[in-house]
Amino acid sequence: MRLFSLSSLVLWAGMLFGCFPRGDPSKPIPTSIISAPAKAQRLVVVLPGRGDDLNGLRKSGIAQAVQSAWPDADVMLTGLALGYYMEGRAVQRLHDEVIAPARRRGYGEIWLVGASLGGMGALMHDSAYPNQVNGMVLLAPYLGDKPVWSQVAAAGGVAAWQPPPKPDTVNGDNFQQELWRHLQGWSRQPAAARNVWLAYGKKDSFREFMPLVTPLLPPGHVLLREGGHDWDVWAPATREVLLQIDKQRR
Repeated sequence: MRLFSLSSLVLWAGMLFGCFPRGDPSKPIPTSIISAPAKAQRLVVVLPGRGDDLNGLRKSGIAQAVQSAWPDADVMLTGLALGYYMEGRAVQRLHDEVIAPARRRGYGEIWLVGASLGGMGALMHDSAYPNQVNGMVLLAPYLGDKPVWSQVAAAGGVAAWQPPPKPDTVNGDNFQQELWRHLQGWSRQPAAARNVWLAYGKKDSFREFMPLVTPLLPPGHVLLREGGHDWDVWAPATREVLLQIDKQRR
């Protein structure tokens, strides 16, 4: 799925402002594995926010948070930075270079944890490659700019929103509406979101549209915590989610 074109640079001007890791799309997606303390049964793949690189993810505490809840999980930190999205093949490359090889290695479960930009990437992967991971933890995911989600809100919510006709191709001009179209599918097929969790801070810059997503998820699958748009919120929230997942199973 090619999601960006040169024209999309205008849409992404706000995200490009400042000094953020871009990555090098001419090279494979960089990854770093933190092996499970116990025998690995599961894999948790972490997709970074726009300000994260591998070193930043290592310092974020996310790997320790995951393994304190799931000691049988390997954690794969990824450098799927903004440059891969701008190249237009971030989702395909995530599947081909990370998810599919992990499946071949025989993990019993694979989960995606995506923060901000990475939360968007997780949703895009779910749309393009359904049922390829066992679940997702979305940490304040980027779901487009205000003109798009305000239309959803004005319609009375995701279920009532009438999206434009589905385009032949997804590009920089329409990818935001296609994110919301994918979310709308959860309102019609709730089972598709049964293993999706959402967490964000009360002072998060994206908090305004998060209540639009809440009705699409099972009860108890949304965590609102003190804090803003950072790993101080996301790492402990991820630990809570993973503990709840295993508690529900028991």
